[in-house]
Amino acid sequence: MPKEEKSEDELFAAVDALLQGPAEVLPEPAERARLREAAGVAQSAVASALSTTTQTVKNWESGRSEPRPPRLQAYKRLLDGWEQLYPAPAPAAPAEVAVPAAFTAPEPEASPSQAAVERLREAQARTAATEDQDVAAPQPAARAAGRGTGTRRPAAAVARPGSEGRYVHGPLAVLDGDGTAYATGGLLLECEATTLAQLVEWTLAESGLGAPRLHRFGNDSDPLIILTASAVQRFGLPLELLDEQVYPAKRLPVNHVDVAQRAQRLPEDHPAVKALLRSKWLLTKRGFGPWARIYRKAVGGDRRCVQLAILPWGALDPRYWGAAADLPPAELARVMGTYATRVLTPRGTTAVTGLELMTALRPPTRPVKDEDGDGWGRAFNAGALIEPVKPAPPEAPREHPDVQDWTGGFLDEEAYQWVRALETISDAETLLPNCIGLDTNTAFLGAAARLNVGLCAPEHVVRPVFDKKVPGTWRVDLSGMQLDPRLPSPFTPSGLPPKGPGWYTTQTVAYAMELGLDVQPSEAYIRPEYGAYLDPWHDRLREAYVATMANAGIPVDKDTDERQFLAAQAAHQILKRHQGVDAAALRAHLAQAGLTDLAGLDDERLLARAERHRQIEMVLTAIKGTVKGGIGKLRERPRGLGIKPGEPWHALSRPTWRPDIRAAVIAKARVTMHRKMRKMAEFGHYPLAVLSDCVVYPAPSADPMDLLPLTGAGRVLPGVFRLGATPGLVKVEGVQSMLWAIDLIERDHPLNPARHIKGDGEGDAVLEDGE
Repeated sequence: MPKEEKSEDELFAAVDALLQGPAEVLPEPAERARLREAAGVAQSAVASALSTTTQTVKNWESGRSEPRPPRLQAYKRLLDGWEQLYPAPAPAAPAEVAVPAAFTAPEPEASPSQAAVERLREAQARTAATEDQDVAAPQPAARAAGRGTGTRRPAAAVARPGSEGRYVHGPLAVLDGDGTAYATGGLLLECEATTLAQLVEWTLAESGLGAPRLHRFGNDSDPLIILTASAVQRFGLPLELLDEQVYPAKRLPVNHVDVAQRAQRLPEDHPAVKALLRSKWLLTKRGFGPWARIYRKAVGGDRRCVQLAILPWGALDPRYWGAAADLPPAELARVMGTYATRVLTPRGTTAVTGLELMTALRPPTRPVKDEDGDGWGRAFNAGALIEPVKPAPPEAPREHPDVQDWTGGFLDEEAYQWVRALETISDAETLLPNCIGLDTNTAFLGAAARLNVGLCAPEHVVRPVFDKKVPGTWRVDLSGMQLDPRLPSPFTPSGLPPKGPGWYTTQTVAYAMELGLDVQPSEAYIRPEYGAYLDPWHDRLREAYVATMANAGIPVDKDTDERQFLAAQAAHQILKRHQGVDAAALRAHLAQAGLTDLAGLDDERLLARAERHRQIEMVLTAIKGTVKGGIGKLRERPRGLGIKPGEPWHALSRPTWRPDIRAAVIAKARVTMHRKMRKMAEFGHYPLAVLSDCVVYPAPSADPMDLLPLTGAGRVLPGVFRLGATPGLVKVEGVQSMLWAIDLIERDHPLNPARHIKGDGEGDAVLEDGE
């Protein structure tokens, strides 16, 4: 941030201060408050004496900020005088320090002593395997100033492992209107910027924010600054993207079409944008919207880019972040920081981040020395998507410019939307008391594992010999296979049998062969160069999902007892849905579910536990949105006003615009679900409905263990839907009465029970971007 000019006397005074030795060291914030209270002096009186505000004194006493010269010396003198008059009492025997979890109610703001910090570390080591322990338990809030400001950093602000180098303060910060930037680990930074240009310069030069690259040939993650509503006002931005706020002095006609709202960006003539551009900063093509990326061209390979997420403009979609935008800044930094550390620093919506993660883990190029050895060039990385390729005609959406005259049919590999015909439901099934919804954990993520996908443009082949190892789109007739009408067809998203020849992915055709069908493709578009492109993406997101499930106290070991998993999952479901401070109602709900240990907690701990699980669920939902949204972005369709069929759109220029890969993932997920339904059918269990990754079964009770086939040892049989927390296993989505399901199915326009099985109205399943 640009520094204001100082007079010669001010410069000499600053030099003299350096010659005098180290800066004044103040007592801990809690001790400052104790001394003032012991003297019986109000904060306002201290503020008046030091010519500052009462809020500033409050910040000093809470550790949120530190005084600067000349107030620093004056405040130190005042505290020293009080310390002589009111010495601290002898310390009591040290008590055991409770281990804070990474998702709890706010910790006390006062910084602990170094001894307390050491005890906290010891407690963390002892309890690393317990339910309350997260990847990195946060330290109590401590302020670290920007570099070169001279503010002392308390001992509580401990650098995290792997934070060496330039990114010592983590990947992101939440900036509030008073200039306080809440970073990860409870760290507070001080930002004096009052313009967007100053904010960008502070972020790049002083904040210490950012994240190292995930691949040695990739790029570091740009620092992310999340602006609260008060911070938006601080920088002269409107609170909403509405023309009436963008142009407050302009009189708009009654029939005015709101341009800012429809475009979801500030117009280029807005004063804040004009000032930013005058400062030689640039905006990407998406402009200054909820996720604004501000940059200058790189110098010597050093990126100069800052990402802004503007909360009042809807940067955090509640479908994937829940109520995260309403959290206090410190807690929002904790939630977003957990996601950024485990997945990637958000670069827009969860869908955008999911797609960007693919490239971050498999960058298309790497630096290589020129043949003469005097310079550097770029070479392609094996196994990466290196350049845009045109899809095969049946793989493209109908809007694509290359298929406007195509009449040969299109690929229809989508997620299941199927409801069983009423006449196939037996009387015995109808008389069962319950139906249970089983939801596959991140089904698309499981399908992405070890999946061969094409790395080159498609090649057209007539009358090919089918090879299940080769990715491709095959024209074949699968209508001749007779299937049980109580099961959905594995070949269509509607679950209805196909009629005549059609286009199918390798995964679907291979499953048809597994079922015994003689497959004779008439033509195909194949990709002879292929590999498991999505494996690093799968591995990172799987680890993120499993670690976050473990934070919720849900066992993630593959040999976990199913009943233990069900109890932990039920506890998480109850805790995450609780709102407000009615501990008695929450306790009653837990007791009703048989969770007596949790119900026995005192009010404060119980409500803190509920808030913790609510925030964990935000991270979980964002990770799931990253999976589905990332897969969906592989076939991003044209959006916006004025786009006509046949006109190219921006996404087509990406190497990662690959509708064939999306189709392969969805087809594999659908085939995997059908394989498990066939296994369940061997034991007489047939589904009522399927929606994407949720299947509903008639059940003899509300306990899924009474539905699922078991081994002699009482464990769920391999090959069917197995209960567990990891991707590919299932959890209980909801339980309703069988009469409820029959009522939905027998309506004139049947409703899908899998969509409504949760029964809360707000949690109804919907098809998302990837589906």
